[in-house]
Amino acid sequence: MNDDEQYLDEQEVNDVMDGVEDIEISDPKGLALPDDVLPETLFILPISSRPFFPAQVQPVMVDAEQWEDTLERIAEHPQAAVGLVYADKKAKKEPSVDEFRSIGCVARVHKAEKQNDKLTFLAQGVKRFEVIEWLSEEAPYLARVRYINDVKSNDDESKAYSIAILDAIKQLIRLNPLFSEDLKQYLGRFSFNESGLLADFAASITSADAEELYDVLATVPVPARMHLALTLLRKELEIARLQNEISAEVNDKISKHQRDFFLKEQLKIIQKELGISKDDRTSDVETFEARLEGKILPKAVNDKIQEELHKLSILETGSPEYGVTRNYLDWATALPWGIHSKDNLDIKLAREVLESHHAGLGDIKDRIVEFLALGAHRGEMGGSILLLVGPPGVGKTSIGKSIAESLNRKFYRFSLGGMRDEAEIKGHRRTYIGALPGKFVQALKDVEVENPVIMLDEIDKIGSSFQGDPASSLLEALDPEQNVEFLDHYLDMRIDLSKALFICTANQLDTIPAPLLDRMDVIRLSGYIGDEKLAIAKQHLWPKLLKKNKLLKKQLNITDAALRHIIEHYAREAGVRGLDKLLQKILRKSVVELITGEKEHISVGVKDVETLLGMPYFRPEKTLQGVGVVTGLAWTSMGGATLPIEANKVHDLTRGLKLTGKLGEVMKESAEIAYSYVFSHTKSYQKSPEFFDKSLVHLHVPEGATPKDGPSAGITMATALMSLARNEPIRRGLAMTGELTLTGQVLAVGGIREKIIAAKRSKINEIILPEPNRRDFEELPESVKEGMTVHFAERFADVEKIVFNRTNNDLH
Repeated sequence: MNDDEQYLDEQEVNDVMDGVEDIEISDPKGLALPDDVLPETLFILPISSRPFFPAQVQPVMVDAEQWEDTLERIAEHPQAAVGLVYADKKAKKEPSVDEFRSIGCVARVHKAEKQNDKLTFLAQGVKRFEVIEWLSEEAPYLARVRYINDVKSNDDESKAYSIAILDAIKQLIRLNPLFSEDLKQYLGRFSFNESGLLADFAASITSADAEELYDVLATVPVPARMHLALTLLRKELEIARLQNEISAEVNDKISKHQRDFFLKEQLKIIQKELGISKDDRTSDVETFEARLEGKILPKAVNDKIQEELHKLSILETGSPEYGVTRNYLDWATALPWGIHSKDNLDIKLAREVLESHHAGLGDIKDRIVEFLALGAHRGEMGGSILLLVGPPGVGKTSIGKSIAESLNRKFYRFSLGGMRDEAEIKGHRRTYIGALPGKFVQALKDVEVENPVIMLDEIDKIGSSFQGDPASSLLEALDPEQNVEFLDHYLDMRIDLSKALFICTANQLDTIPAPLLDRMDVIRLSGYIGDEKLAIAKQHLWPKLLKKNKLLKKQLNITDAALRHIIEHYAREAGVRGLDKLLQKILRKSVVELITGEKEHISVGVKDVETLLGMPYFRPEKTLQGVGVVTGLAWTSMGGATLPIEANKVHDLTRGLKLTGKLGEVMKESAEIAYSYVFSHTKSYQKSPEFFDKSLVHLHVPEGATPKDGPSAGITMATALMSLARNEPIRRGLAMTGELTLTGQVLAVGGIREKIIAAKRSKINEIILPEPNRRDFEELPESVKEGMTVHFAERFADVEKIVFNRTNNDLH
């Protein structure tokens, strides 16, 4: 932007200031307003915005209802004079006389007009006055006043101040041409030789706050008043300069953008005339058509896309429908129609990848290799949906990545945890604002092939709300018979998901809807035993941490004994995530010693673990022993756990059973069944048949704050009650699990692997399992079964023989 567009040029300023430089400041006889005789009493009007000055001519607006009568009485007076006094505006309509300032300005009223409920008049400032006495302290306000005359001075100080003020006004007019009108108005009424009025004028044209302006009005000595006015004028000058700099910078940017826009538009028109380029609509159509080259589209899909392309070619680019259609085609043409990656069907390579990424889980690896082998035999991997179930930290997600790597397929993962909107699965209708396709369409667009490995994490934590049930929306996508023609609401076209390999993960099966669970092939990951954790820490976790933090093994090493100590005393969870965090803590503390120069290389041994990690979280567990105390085995979503059960006689006054330990409904029923069974077989199993006839028995499951439920503690509770009745303790480390019926049958329970791992973790090597669970035990890896003595019981009589007679019979 040119200078003449921002400021007044020199000639314009000179025209405004014509004659100002030639004024003889020392001449006291300049033009002045005739000082008529002013009344000693004045009607007072409060003004709340800013004080009024004698050198000012400005419209004043007041409420007509409140001040119309007052202004009519003022207009009837020959001088038509009114006193304008500054008063702070309060919440109430009328200020009290205490809120009026003592110094005001008398003004003549001209051209009063009423518009709606407002009354506007032109006020011409005349002279300062001081309120001597209030004759009326309520509206209309009337006061007796004393007028204040300026003491004229022609000393050098006043001359200097006048010249400085005139120079500042001249500079201000250059920066802000609006001030020129105020100056012309002033020149028409006063002379620049009137130093006091010049100071008043200078203050009145500034944007200073009301208090600063009142200080100028209340200052009677002219030199002091000119000093205050010059200060405000200088401040206004700086503000004007800063404002012009900001405006110039903004205008430069806007001008550049406008220039670029016009040039681009001209370039488009020139290129279009020469045939070099096309308009946006033609360009979009050609872009979408180019995307379809090399893709194999089903006929229905191709017809739909061609129809939308034709619609796009005739729509105006500015219409809302154009944007909707363009976004639709952007998604539809970006999908990999008929494009597949080549599978690696080398089963040996697949096993090597699984072995290199995961230690342990031999049965899981075998199951995955079998699945891959079947796909390799028929030449494709689709058709089956795997569900990996296990506690947190056992490697479910990483196994999915390993499967994708072994097959040489693209991998896409999204979490279903907390998902409540079914549109995230099947997409929104494209007529909605912000509509998007579902997650499966987004996955295919990202991986650019039709046969990726898609992992659906945390499928057991999917939610539902008024927006729909996402789990029901998954039924179509995860059914091998239906997902050949999966329908996304946004695209409204059939999409083939059968070539994709779906892998789901969950911590438990209870919260997965049965119809959805029926469509998946369940693979359980039960957790790791100590030796497996040690191998994982040595082969995977510790090397990964060293590599990530750019450390060498010779700089920082940890012994096998230290790792085993950490596993046994600090990280007993089913997975290895907690173990990984502890190793990170050791690494952090060790790096501090390396950087500070305390040590050049560190080898962490068993003795160093307690220094680095603090006192052990777990102490060596002592199996509870005594009369009425039996160790059970339980399954939780975090893995297996030992569950001691205690029975004790309270008194002989009445018979009954008391239960504590925050037991669930099913577990309470198991306790009652156990009590009823043992009570009904007192003659067969007790040395004192009358024990339950007169005893109140208390059955407790420790860790009372932890909720517990399930039927698998039935034989454990019955054994505890029998031990109490016989007054005979179980003198060896023995644990058991199984559901008991009223007729003494021992029924199958779940979570056998987790329970056996929990027993081994607690140094219990002898367990009792239901006979129907023999198959589950036989299928376990040898590493889990090693060192375990297992008895299988069909009826509770078998349990009694094992526990109390210590016989080694054919049951194991």
